[in-house]
Amino acid sequence: MSAQKEVTPEKELQIKLVKNLLDVIILQFLRTQPMYGYEMIAKIRKVFNVYFSPSIVYPLLSSLETKAYISSSWDMENDRPRKVYCLTTEGSNALTISEHFLTQLNSKTHNTHTTTSETDQTKHDKSQTTTKKNVEP
Repeated sequence: MSAQKEVTPEKELQIKLVKNLLDVIILQFLRTQPMYGYEMIAKIRKVFNVYFSPSIVYPLLSSLETKAYISSSWDMENDRPRKVYCLTTEGSNALTISEHFLTQLNSKTHNTHTTTSETDQTKHDKSQTTTKKNVEP
């Protein structure tokens, strides 16, 4: 019998977020340098402490290549051929748009949270004022 690690709710959420943003993460990695598929898998694991199997990463790479966000070429310099992926101009543009949207999303949700908290605080303050008026003779 093999014992499986129990996944905490925090870890489950982390895995979900990384998986849902995996295409953006890969484009960000490729912005800095060309990489092999296995390098990306290893870097995702190192940076996010999350492991995604080749059966998840390689189809995504293929999809990004179909969209012309990345390109690939074969590196024949090593013991065995390896496919190297690079960010294209289209991919760079898509990444910029994605990052801008994520920044806006974060800003809007932060502002909504702040506004809601301020509204709640204002309601609480008014409630306290009303209560004091009703209590005072």
